[in-house]
Amino acid sequence: MSFLYENVVAPALYRMNPETAHQVGLRGMGLLGAVAPLRALLETALTPKGARPVEAFGLRFPNHVGLAAGFDKDGLGWRGAAALGFGHVEVGTVTPRAQPGNEKPRVFRYPPLRAVVNAYGFPNAGMDALHARLSSGPARGRRKAPLGVNVGRNKDTPNERAHEDYLACFNRLAPLADYVTVNISSPNTSGLRALQDRGPLVRLLSSVAEANRSATGGPVPLLLKVAPDLSPAQLGDIVSVVGETGFSGIIATNTTVARPPGTEGCEPRGGLSGAPLLERSLGVVRFLVKESGGRIPVVGCGGITCAADAGRFMDEGACLVQVYSGLIFKGPALAREIAEGLAWRARRWV
Repeated sequence: MSFLYENVVAPALYRMNPETAHQVGLRGMGLLGAVAPLRALLETALTPKGARPVEAFGLRFPNHVGLAAGFDKDGLGWRGAAALGFGHVEVGTVTPRAQPGNEKPRVFRYPPLRAVVNAYGFPNAGMDALHARLSSGPARGRRKAPLGVNVGRNKDTPNERAHEDYLACFNRLAPLADYVTVNISSPNTSGLRALQDRGPLVRLLSSVAEANRSATGGPVPLLLKVAPDLSPAQLGDIVSVVGETGFSGIIATNTTVARPPGTEGCEPRGGLSGAPLLERSLGVVRFLVKESGGRIPVVGCGGITCAADAGRFMDEGACLVQVYSGLIFKGPALAREIAEGLAWRARRWV
């Protein structure tokens, strides 16, 4: 399947505008997930063989590999994604009110580098639309793979009131989610990354954690998604605040505003993802695991295009991994290939 995708399907998609190609893939994923016989066929073909369940954040994951937030912002294709063999799916980033995001063009694809630059700016239909869509699917506890919801603030909400947006999304969507991720690390919403500084971070995470303790349907695991461009001092503060507020874990990382060697010719606006992000994300995971003494679970995300990449994150102490850009270049069998590769690797080293 990978050969067919990389040699036939991918070249056709590369001839499309990158954002159009994304929507084609997402709509196709949604269609496959909505039709039960098609979904069953996908599950039969793409469920990883030999993968063992993973326990993390109090949840049970069928394998280590998840679909990162950003691919399915409005929950259009999450059931199809689960059928592709992903061990968890994270939808969003969602904001309280619908917003169009930044001006187009805002997605730039570089196949020779296996890299993508996006300057989306959280385009989404808003939390009510996502609530309606998730409400029509399997309820919490009945899904084959856990569903995460990634929440953010609207573009026109000042940081002084950002906690209100995160709380609104949390209160609306947490009852439908297996876990909730607080996203303060996108480079495409002006000022958002300032929320990673200790003062704003304490206020924000404390507010969400307090709401979680009395959430309808009971508390859910809370994760924090961080940028790859933080200093050691900032990362140290994040570990401290996550521990103080009782958040369950950290996702490392989002996209980078840097342009590593070889990517200097890429679009300067927006965040870079894909293979050139791998080493930077690995470094952040390594630091977070060491700084927390392994007490805070870390999900590795950034630059994973094969099982060997995912294995490097596991070697650094990650409990799970997530992919996004790799799916663009390697196709729908990627989750199965990585999960089976990790399972083979685990058996080899037992």
